[in-house]
This record gives sequence, C-alpha cells and structure tokens, in this order.
Amino acid sequence: EFVNAQKKYYLHTIECFSPNRCMFESNYPVDRLSISYHVLWNGFKKIAAEFSEDEKDMMFSGTATRVYSL
Repeated sequence: EFVNAQKKYYLHTIECFSPNRCMFESNYPVDRLSISYHVLWNGFKKIAAEFSEDEKDMMFSGTATRVYSL
C-alpha cells in the first residue's frame, strides 16, 4: 500500500521543512500509470492525519497559495 511504503519519507520531509514549507501534490496524469488519483489523495490524507488542522491546511493548500501567489 502507498501509505505503508511512503509515509516515513513524507513525515521525515515535513519534519525537516515544516508544514509551512511543504505541500502535497501529484504528477497527474503521469502518476496514473502507478496509482489511482483517489488512492494517492486518500494516502496523503492518511499521512497528514496526525497534524493539526492548520498544518493540514498549509500542506493541502496554504503553502501552494503562498508560493504560487494564487
């Protein structure tokens, strides 16, 4: 499963850089060759489950909004 294989890498990266400097993203449609869109994003939600609502907001939208001036 995606989460079991990847969670430690995501958590280490978030620990190193903080939720304020991280964002969840995909490389769709290329990613569909190895994982479905729903499995990928549900995996991101599972990985982020231990973070606060503010931290999740940053990783799922706030950081991208700030970085890309959206």
